[in-house]
Amino acid sequence: MDRKAARWLIMTAAAVFGLALAHGASAQNGPPAAPPAPPRAGPPPATPLGVGPFDFASSGGKIHVEVIARHLDHPWSLAQLPDGTLLVTERGGRLRIVRDGKLDPVAVAGLPPINPSGIGGLYDVILDPNFTRNHFFYLSYVKPTEKDSDQTTLAVMRATWDGTHVLKGAKDIFLADAWYGAKPWRERCCGQGPASGSWGGRMLFGRDGKLYVTSGDRNYGEMVQKPDNDFGKIMRINPDGTIPKDNPFVGKKGWKPEIWTTGHRNPLGLTIDPATGQMWETEFGPRGGDEVNLIVKGQNYGWIEVTQGKHYNGEPAKGVTNVPGMTDAVLTYLPNSLNPGNPVFYNGAAFPAWKGDFLLPSFTKGLLRYDTQGGKPVAEPEYLLGELKQRLRDVRVGSAGELYILTDESDGALLKVTPAS
Repeated sequence: MDRKAARWLIMTAAAVFGLALAHGASAQNGPPAAPPAPPRAGPPPATPLGVGPFDFASSGGKIHVEVIARHLDHPWSLAQLPDGTLLVTERGGRLRIVRDGKLDPVAVAGLPPINPSGIGGLYDVILDPNFTRNHFFYLSYVKPTEKDSDQTTLAVMRATWDGTHVLKGAKDIFLADAWYGAKPWRERCCGQGPASGSWGGRMLFGRDGKLYVTSGDRNYGEMVQKPDNDFGKIMRINPDGTIPKDNPFVGKKGWKPEIWTTGHRNPLGLTIDPATGQMWETEFGPRGGDEVNLIVKGQNYGWIEVTQGKHYNGEPAKGVTNVPGMTDAVLTYLPNSLNPGNPVFYNGAAFPAWKGDFLLPSFTKGLLRYDTQGGKPVAEPEYLLGELKQRLRDVRVGSAGELYILTDESDGALLKVTPAS
């Protein structure tokens, strides 16, 4: 994130936080109609999204883009239910329903108080692997303390949903040991930004049935290489929030037992290649140096000691690549930031030419499509949807092979991509 965006975040944080707390309180009293989204942090999009639909050329044939829902407040994640219903999170603190291709005007009630200051708020939504039986789903969000709303951490909540506008049995199952934000902020190196950024917040169920959760460095990178906290880590927990006994650092003195990997700045994407079972992560660097990483148990990915990006104050990194004990990224974006979103390996039927390809949404270059070789993205990507000039946050493959894409804008949208007829 650049410094101009950071200034926008700080200017709007206080007003937005008050609105989010009001929502958290009213949610307990029943399902209110979703009010107009308040102005959100961040610069406006360079170009408003057109009316659509749109048709574009691609290597897989002509593609058709429909706008399924508009006027979403920085939509961050979506999950498709077995009946085709979509759940969409808005970073400002609302959970929305899209049924039969239409956005329900009533938001889902029952969410806890959420701090949406800066780029905080409500993040990921994922279904339990046994959702059809237990109706569990999970939300990640920024949780404030009762005494000081600036003091926050990343939380994971589990609830049940029966198709109505009210969550049932909602409770936190995991709180990251990364509490930070209360003023005065401690002195930090490298020109790092405000505490209201870099939370991570992406979640994923692995093939092992465990829940993986990314936690950012909160712009306090000095904490990341310390093993006694959850700053800049990927954590692995059981579906009930307890710690698996086979995590790599269980029983190791000084280490948090939930840690799976360390050395991350702001990990905002997490996916599994269905062909290999390997886990992949995307990560914002500082000024340039955004990464795509192959996630391996127990590895250290370097931050804040190692980065190919530039620190905001021009201070050189201690290491760049090939540092002993550190794992280098598979892909790095230089010199400018790509701002990568949540990727997916395509395994649907709608675009057979893309079978096995790595699809990466971004804020600056549209949707990147990579060929894969040996389970890794290779060569130069094909750039798709750049004509829309939108910040793309998340891409998911639907049950029929269609793509669903979220635009991370104050007037955000849900897009559906299918082959053009």
